[in-house]
Amino acid sequence: MSAVTASAPESARPQAAPDSTPSPRRKKLPFSAWHLLLAPLAILFALPLFWLVLSSVMSDAEINRFPPALWPSGIHLGGYHYVLGNAMFPRWFANSLIVSAVAVASNLVFGTLGGYAFARMRFAGSRALMVLMLATMAIPFQLTMIPTFLIMKQLGLIDTLGALIVPSLVTPFAVFLLRQFFLSLPRELEEAAWIDGCSRMRVLFLIVLPLSRPALSTVAVLTFLTTWNDLTWPLIAINHDTQYTLQLGLTTFQGQHHTKWSAVMAGNVITVLPVLIAFLGAQKSFIQSITSSGLKG
Repeated sequence: MSAVTASAPESARPQAAPDSTPSPRRKKLPFSAWHLLLAPLAILFALPLFWLVLSSVMSDAEINRFPPALWPSGIHLGGYHYVLGNAMFPRWFANSLIVSAVAVASNLVFGTLGGYAFARMRFAGSRALMVLMLATMAIPFQLTMIPTFLIMKQLGLIDTLGALIVPSLVTPFAVFLLRQFFLSLPRELEEAAWIDGCSRMRVLFLIVLPLSRPALSTVAVLTFLTTWNDLTWPLIAINHDTQYTLQLGLTTFQGQHHTKWSAVMAGNVITVLPVLIAFLGAQKSFIQSITSSGLKG
């Protein structure tokens, strides 16, 4: 009997019933775990902007009160009426828009030409010239503002918008960023266009630039932000109030003995809006350019 039992096939032997208890599943968050860290940081960085908006609809008495009011008792638009009722405010806004628009357009044109030359053309001293250009980014503005002022004075541009535009026509950062992006593009696309008879300029404008929209958007946003928010250089180069930029004009709301804080806050809200809209509109292209331009050195 024992022999028969031993020779029985394994399929005939009783098998243990499978465990019907379901294995516990790991619960997944509906969002990335990094958001648990990034969300508080985003709220922390947004607090000054939130406080700026709240202060712009407070009265001067509420702003100057100690301890400060954390929430307005009502919506007071006196600051906005004061700012928008100022006869020079539209002129200041237009001046800032003109200077920023010209700086953005010129940096896109000259930055593209310079960046493509450094990325694709090899000539005597190209690397040394590139290093020298990048070294100028480490020089603080305080060391160059006096020579820049003397040059603008020799050109007869002091107290004109030209004194604000000419020093910003092209920046080393724009050339460097576009160069890095051009290096990340495959050369095969350009070589195929050269075989078809395209010149180098046609390759640049028909092949390279359509693929470089993220980098161009980044240069445009950063140049606009830097030029729009600049205060130091307009404070040096501009004397007459008709040539003031928006940032320089807002300083006139602060007096030595009295400051109308509601007007200052309202003016800053109006000043921040174009920069915020420009950045939010180009946010996707901005991130794509920053991640792709560092692929190749």
